[in-house]
Amino acid sequence: MNRTFWKEAVVYQIYPRSFMDSNGDGIGDLKGIISKLDYLKELGIDVVWLSPVYKSPNDDNGYDISDYYDIMDEFGTMADWEELLAGLHKRGIKLMMDLVVNHSSDEHAWFVESRKSKDNEYRDYYIWRPGRPDGSAPNNWESIFSGSAWQYDETTGEYYLHLFSKKQPDLNWENPKVRHSVYDMMKFWLDKGVDGFRMDVINLISKVEGLPSNGDAPLADGSMYFMNGPRVHEFLREMNEEVLSKYDIMTVGEAPGVTAEQAIMYTGENRKELQMVFQFEHMDVDSGPGGKWDVKPWTLPKLRSILHKWQIGLAKDGWNSLYLNNHDQPRMVSRFGNDTEYRLESAKMLATLLHTLKGTPYIYQGEELGMTNVKFDTIDEYQDIEIHNMYQDKVVRGRADSGTIMAAIHTKGRDNARTPMQWNDQPNAGFTTGTPWLKVNPNYVDINAEKAMQDPNSIFHYYKKLIELRKQNPVMVYGDYELLLEDNEFIYAYTRTLDDEKWLITLNFFKDPAELTLPAHLEEAEKSIVISNYSEEGMHPNLLRPYEARVYKVKA
Repeated sequence: MNRTFWKEAVVYQIYPRSFMDSNGDGIGDLKGIISKLDYLKELGIDVVWLSPVYKSPNDDNGYDISDYYDIMDEFGTMADWEELLAGLHKRGIKLMMDLVVNHSSDEHAWFVESRKSKDNEYRDYYIWRPGRPDGSAPNNWESIFSGSAWQYDETTGEYYLHLFSKKQPDLNWENPKVRHSVYDMMKFWLDKGVDGFRMDVINLISKVEGLPSNGDAPLADGSMYFMNGPRVHEFLREMNEEVLSKYDIMTVGEAPGVTAEQAIMYTGENRKELQMVFQFEHMDVDSGPGGKWDVKPWTLPKLRSILHKWQIGLAKDGWNSLYLNNHDQPRMVSRFGNDTEYRLESAKMLATLLHTLKGTPYIYQGEELGMTNVKFDTIDEYQDIEIHNMYQDKVVRGRADSGTIMAAIHTKGRDNARTPMQWNDQPNAGFTTGTPWLKVNPNYVDINAEKAMQDPNSIFHYYKKLIELRKQNPVMVYGDYELLLEDNEFIYAYTRTLDDEKWLITLNFFKDPAELTLPAHLEEAEKSIVISNYSEEGMHPNLLRPYEARVYKVKA
């Protein structure tokens, strides 16, 4: 397997709106990020993935882009962006931008033209269809943000497709002009010095011809007709040939619904498409039959079997992205750890998992502080369009009671990850001198960067150590993965082996101590601790303490 910078990198995701506000308007901005570059350098990360900072009316917090060539006013100017890029590069950190090209904003110039008339030159930049004979939407696809995926437009008497918000019309990738407009825009940013792209829902860009309905229900899941569609690989190979192959960059495609077998189609070294994908199978481990908001308890055997399947599936070809939270997911210590009594231990245990599996680790801002989910009392305190659409759909229409839905939002809502970054114990966690766009999690007084950096035992310093270890030990990046104790309900254990170096990782996922019985050859081997989230004092070879993580070097 080829050795490359993007396999060895640790990526840090910044959600600009919530990272740092420099001018007191309550909204994070580019100058705010610039003021924190030394913090990122101190942590030791290699790449920043910046969520969208392009011009946008902000229906979906920047994922609805009205001008791909300009910066959102709230975030600053192109000069600020250039200063950010220079500041990162000066510190040896690369910048990966978000590429959002399954859809644009309905305020983008292309769509403004497209909706004017059926014969407008931009009409075919989007997916327009007449209604059915009874005037209803062209098919029964449900939008990912609830309701129909079609919006009627009176100007021309037709509907346009929007898989997300009605202000996010889908681009028509069947049209070569659309594709080449996208490639031109990508070159613009790469020529400015960008080091790669994270591609938003990139596996949705090809839709099945004819856009058929799924069954006879008024609304149904249409994803079999737009996820991993018939021409998606053709489009990505063209993108690679026209743009990506001409630069030394990193690429990761967000690919909901993708399987390990399909992931190799996107990321195989000879496929000439992408380097990595974000898959979501492990993010559905606590979803019931009703989907994301039908919250069910997760189990370690289920979570482990998914992670294991991906480790094995991409072992020889392709490459894994390793993450447990991001701007679309709840906080990992609240979801997979224990965010009260064992917050410190469980956050470090989960970090150990992410940095010792095979793949590229992605840290989401605040994860390195052990930031937690938030429980706002009322729906009005939330800002996320997905939360509000779902609440409207379920509670306002009387399909579910508000208590059940609020509990689901507290567990799975996207705003859990979007509360402002907790910098210190000053008002609003030092994020802003104004009123924050989204309320700060009240626990910032105890959980904040200033406090963490002063405490050598903090989660921050544990992350720093993990990142340093990765830089010094190729076994963490390139070592073969092998699962141990596959029937254990409490412990995830595996080895990583590169040439004659072997590491053993043992992780207790629960608050009760767990008995550890290793295979005889490992039990008897001489082992030394590389890193652990507890002190070695009181360490028992056959018992893991609550949420204990140990990484051993095994003597050959």
